[in-house]
Amino acid sequence: MSRTATRRNGRAKGGHPPLRNGKGKRTAGRQASAERIFADNGLAMELFGSHHANLTQIEQVLGVQALARGNELTVTGPSDAVEIACDALDGLYARLEMGLAVDMPEVDAAIRMSKAPGGNRASQDMVVHTRKRDISPRSSTQAVYLKAIDDAELVFGQGPAGTGKTYLAVAKAVERLVSGDVDRIILSRPAVEAGEQLGFLPGDMREKVDPYLRPLYDALFDMLPEQQVTKGLENGEIEVAPLAFMRGRTLSNAFVILDEAQNTTAVQMKMFLTRLGEHSSMVITGDLTQVDLPRGVRSGLRDAIDVLGHVRGLRFINFTETDVVRHPLVTKIVHAYGKVDAQRQTGARYQSDKALIGQGKNGKP
Repeated sequence: MSRTATRRNGRAKGGHPPLRNGKGKRTAGRQASAERIFADNGLAMELFGSHHANLTQIEQVLGVQALARGNELTVTGPSDAVEIACDALDGLYARLEMGLAVDMPEVDAAIRMSKAPGGNRASQDMVVHTRKRDISPRSSTQAVYLKAIDDAELVFGQGPAGTGKTYLAVAKAVERLVSGDVDRIILSRPAVEAGEQLGFLPGDMREKVDPYLRPLYDALFDMLPEQQVTKGLENGEIEVAPLAFMRGRTLSNAFVILDEAQNTTAVQMKMFLTRLGEHSSMVITGDLTQVDLPRGVRSGLRDAIDVLGHVRGLRFINFTETDVVRHPLVTKIVHAYGKVDAQRQTGARYQSDKALIGQGKNGKP
């Protein structure tokens, strides 16, 4: 191990005022102090960040104090927070040792991972390698998701926007294509906004469907050089197509992704799942809180979760608002809408029950 660390528990030195957590509330509990000595001075400076920006971020989020002198670091504060901070720092230093970058989003991810069981150690070996960048999980659920994709041939990822469901699936697809494990990548999503009726739109078929598939293209261009994406689209190595084009096909030696699966019907979902061929992997992603189907039409994603929950060999991974890795405000937005949606559903059930009780009393509606 290229770093050494000692930890000392006790009262924080210097008579500092009570420490506060990231939300500004006083944190109760035993105070502790821990030391880290990093063997590589250059990596230590990268770890601390320009003007110690990374340490400041950890201090603000966890309510600890981080004092750096050269390659030595002392962290003081509530014992639980100190442990999380040290685990996050160890994980970030391990990234630097592997030649990976450490920036503010990675610091935020390291803190989030350190709060989960197993800490950062659970994700240090889960780096996804693509031509343009190396990608690692930024939440414990993302780590579980990547592990599930490695272990199972069919994986469902369900949860709110911003949790990395589609992005990580595309990353795994690109990694397997580059390594030669699969011959092609097939990306699909239902064009619900166009009602799957694309004939009336101007242009050829690719021009018709491209606006609805743009998020998938964005992920591809983020991981592969533009020339390789363009060539792959031309020679069939990469296929991006609407769901309607999957009927009647057998998708073998491929990594297949269905995005926005909440907007499939039950019939469409069954059709797509039965396209899986030999030596292929399939990932289904969606968000059941964003169903755009007509009222009364059951979501194919909901139907698949209910029907296939007992089938062995499948994996269902549920993301929550705590896994959102976009702007911090997105987490608050997802939480606010989720709370209101739950209240509305409760209210709807109450009104329905009230109507039934009224029918029972009067003998008629």
